[in-house]
Amino acid sequence: MNRLAHETSPYLLQHAHNPVDWYPWGEEALARAQAEDRPILLSIGYSACHWCHVMERESFTNEEIAALMNAEFVCIKVDREERPDLDAIYMMAVQLLTRRGGWPMTVFLTPQGVPFYGGTYFPPEDRQGLPGFPKVLRNVAEAYRNRREQVLQGTDRLMAALEGQLAAPPGPRYALDVGIPDAAIQGLQRRFDAANGGFGPMPKFPQPMTLDFLLRAWRRSGDPAPRKMLEVTLTKMAHGGIYDHLGGGFHRYAVDGRWLVPHFEKMLYDNALLSLLYLHAYQAFGQPEYRRVAEETLDYVQRDMTSPEGAFYASEDADSEGEEGKFYIWRAEEIEAALGPADARLLGRYYGVFEGPNFEGQNILYMPRDPDVTTALAMATPEQMAEAVARGRAALQALRNQRVRPARDDKALAAWNGLMLRSFAQAAGALGRADYRETALSSGMFIMTRLYHDGRLYRTYRDGQAKLNGYLADYGAVGNGLLDLWELTFDPFWFMAAREMAQAIMTHFVDEKHGGFFDTSDDHEKLVVRPKELQDNAVPSGGALATELLLRLALLCGAPDYHGWAVGTLQLLVPQLAENPQTLGHWLGALEFELSSPRGIAISGDPEAADTRALLEAVRRNYVPGAALAVGLPNSEAAALVALLADRPQVEGRATAYVCHDFICEEPVTAPAALREQLRLD
Repeated sequence: MNRLAHETSPYLLQHAHNPVDWYPWGEEALARAQAEDRPILLSIGYSACHWCHVMERESFTNEEIAALMNAEFVCIKVDREERPDLDAIYMMAVQLLTRRGGWPMTVFLTPQGVPFYGGTYFPPEDRQGLPGFPKVLRNVAEAYRNRREQVLQGTDRLMAALEGQLAAPPGPRYALDVGIPDAAIQGLQRRFDAANGGFGPMPKFPQPMTLDFLLRAWRRSGDPAPRKMLEVTLTKMAHGGIYDHLGGGFHRYAVDGRWLVPHFEKMLYDNALLSLLYLHAYQAFGQPEYRRVAEETLDYVQRDMTSPEGAFYASEDADSEGEEGKFYIWRAEEIEAALGPADARLLGRYYGVFEGPNFEGQNILYMPRDPDVTTALAMATPEQMAEAVARGRAALQALRNQRVRPARDDKALAAWNGLMLRSFAQAAGALGRADYRETALSSGMFIMTRLYHDGRLYRTYRDGQAKLNGYLADYGAVGNGLLDLWELTFDPFWFMAAREMAQAIMTHFVDEKHGGFFDTSDDHEKLVVRPKELQDNAVPSGGALATELLLRLALLCGAPDYHGWAVGTLQLLVPQLAENPQTLGHWLGALEFELSSPRGIAISGDPEAADTRALLEAVRRNYVPGAALAVGLPNSEAAALVALLADRPQVEGRATAYVCHDFICEEPVTAPAALREQLRLD
């Protein structure tokens, strides 16, 4: 066993028995590299990564390759999900060096952590144009030993480029107006796949932040173009193999252009963001299919990805029993044996089995056409088809549960838990699901008791141990999730917790010199670059999450510093927002929030009283993105804490709603219909 045996990350523990003398990232490894003047071999991956497993089997368990690594390098293994700062810095370096990136990532560093060579997956021998890993190791070691000046001569330029990409000071501030999202929508239309949904060719990633922006833009403007792009994409994804039609939830991405063949890992963040997106689309458009997908996804997370402590697990692998997708795919004869000929005929037509094998001689279940068309082709009534599909899904799910499940990464990450908390909290209110409410409450308590200590968040938790300094995305995602928990329960504890996250952001992450936010806190370890990454990646940008949190809290608190900093940050990004909508979707969503004439909705009433609940339902059952909600009786603790509730008397002793813009309120109303009219929901 090597030093990784003492770590909590399942990904690092997977490498604990390698013959490689692995170190986790830290002072011990860096000090040894500097003391011995040896280059660092940094390998970054994550637990659900298929090619990470391949490289481990091929190279890191190979005694000869491991001996070469140990002889020439100080070898460091990093879980990218625990250390997004290291991943961002060194992925950008690899992209600058090679014009490509991905995982596993292999980077060679000086003892001071400066990158000078890198790549992604390397095979154990020369293969398909890729050099074998032993050859790479020998060449890098020889060059560093004998031609160091030549090797390092480009590092100054590389570091300058890294600074420019990850920490460049912004330019001037621009005015915020509707021309910015309009230009972004036009750019998205040029890349939109009108036949299959999504943007660009294969592989297809869901891009939930971009889709959320389209929904917000439609709500503000009424423009049919963003709605069309959104609805086509949501429907095609829900019908494709990227969606798990038996167990619920989405796989990471599709390798083809029509969402059929997924890369089979399931990530918590995808399912958090997509369940919330489908919920919002259901609130906006009323399509039952969107509600079904949202609920099935949340039910999957509740069933398979939630710990007894209330934590949400990070991911499930693509592989089981050493084969990608084995848990999810079916042979036609298996389905007929499980269901019988009659139900197999209907379900097989419904889920594309009759279209022929679509993955290595077997079948990924998907919906090749709309259900009503499939029903007509099968010469069945809608009732017959629905009953057969329901029976068949239950039978196949029971059969699948007997298979070996993919491995699960059971660590809890603060940002991802915050995103998932948000989805459960909003769904509990919108759909009236008491079980979702309990899941959201358990999640909030887990975060505040396990991941939050002495005013600071920790990044990761597993086996009773919280560790690693929280990042901007952790504070932003958790803060937004806690604010949604406040808007579900109106317990002042959750409001104060959200404010603590915002205050930590303002204290430890703002860039006082140039504006905006750093990704790491002011007391984080010093790295070769202090990253300030703007783009959304698999999860929303930390800066965008922080900006959204500050905008929402400003509606409730009247805090001019929150609003001013958030708007000032958006003003710095105007050129990028218009030009790069696919990589700045969450920023565009925050901009839409600001442009939508945001409203604070104060309801003076008892949160448990029937008249208050009737007003709340008028808000919760609809899509109201540019708003913040507060409920409390006059003279209550909530009214004392939340400025929006102050001096909001009830009319004739009844629950009373105030719709306010910059704390200037419209006429108070007591009827749900009148509230919907003020919110322009009718």
